[in-house]
Amino acid sequence: MNWNEQQLALQNTVSQLGAELSKHHIEWDRRAEFPREKWQLISKSGVLGLLFPEQYGGTGQDLLTSMGVLEQLGHCCEDAGLNFVTSTQIVSIGIPLLRFGTDALKQKYLPDICSGERICAHAITEPSGGSDAFNMSTTAIFENDKYILNGSKAFISNGPIADLFAVYLLSDKNKGVMGGSSVFLVERGTPGFEIGEPIEKMGQRTSPLCELRFNNCEIPVDNLLGNIGMGFSILDYVMKHEVLCSFIINVGEMQRRLEKCIDYARNRKQFGQPIGSFQSVANKIVDMKIGVTQSREALYRAGKRVQNKQNATIDLAIAKLVTSENNVTSARDAIQIFGANGYMVEYGIEKDLRNAIAGTIYSGSSEIQRNRIASMIGL
Repeated sequence: MNWNEQQLALQNTVSQLGAELSKHHIEWDRRAEFPREKWQLISKSGVLGLLFPEQYGGTGQDLLTSMGVLEQLGHCCEDAGLNFVTSTQIVSIGIPLLRFGTDALKQKYLPDICSGERICAHAITEPSGGSDAFNMSTTAIFENDKYILNGSKAFISNGPIADLFAVYLLSDKNKGVMGGSSVFLVERGTPGFEIGEPIEKMGQRTSPLCELRFNNCEIPVDNLLGNIGMGFSILDYVMKHEVLCSFIINVGEMQRRLEKCIDYARNRKQFGQPIGSFQSVANKIVDMKIGVTQSREALYRAGKRVQNKQNATIDLAIAKLVTSENNVTSARDAIQIFGANGYMVEYGIEKDLRNAIAGTIYSGSSEIQRNRIASMIGL
């Protein structure tokens, strides 16, 4: 990417926050606590409003410019959970609301989304569904000019801290998921809507998740996103942006990790010489360089196609797959390069691996992406 001065200035604005955003990141991870004071820094930086028009408090940037800023966030901020909360905030409700929402819904919610005043989440997965996202049993039944929601959702990122949820439900069992699923906006505190306690997890520990439960939860018709039956189309639109916005952050994290390993390999001496002079170490660092370059190019290529409204289905699947798996390999090799120090919590290297593994599962697992690519090449 050949960034212009304005784009570089936006990236630099985020870079300047790196020290504050990363402060005590190991302690925050150990406590598995969402850092609200750091969220305030993210909110004031303008990152949350990148993709949204100025009339709603955004800055009206295009997709590629926004990806460049988010990559810089990943590079400068060592709190991967906070980074994930940030990308989820942008794509879970803001993106589909801008595209499919009524003017009234946009006026009501987008300013608070851009400012970070309301934290957002989307509820897609169900306990029995997993990667089969549209194996839904949670329903929305129309009664007396409103919808009645019943069922549960699982593994909802941002759930414990969110104020507003985009909930994907089955609104017409006879039509199935392709034409019978819909999306409703549900506020915290709505009667019949219960938010579960945070669930302990392996990585991205500052981004809490939980289960959601709906028990005769009444939602007004006005809270419908798009039209009834558009759930599949909305999710497809959201997933394109989730892959681009979330995984370009991973590229920034991989770049930072690469730089750390290069510095360590130059300065750490074993057997009387820097460990970077040993081919086995140098090869790992070269592979890290190849991985981050490959991932960056795949994501921006897919981003260009999405921005130009071209078919990017296979590009997105490839970009998501290679980035998530390169991230895991990069993190594992970083631990090997740092040796015993990499295994120790105080260096902050071991949590990179714990954080990276999640990327091979969410937004469509590696297995799902391979199946998708296989079908698109005629297998």
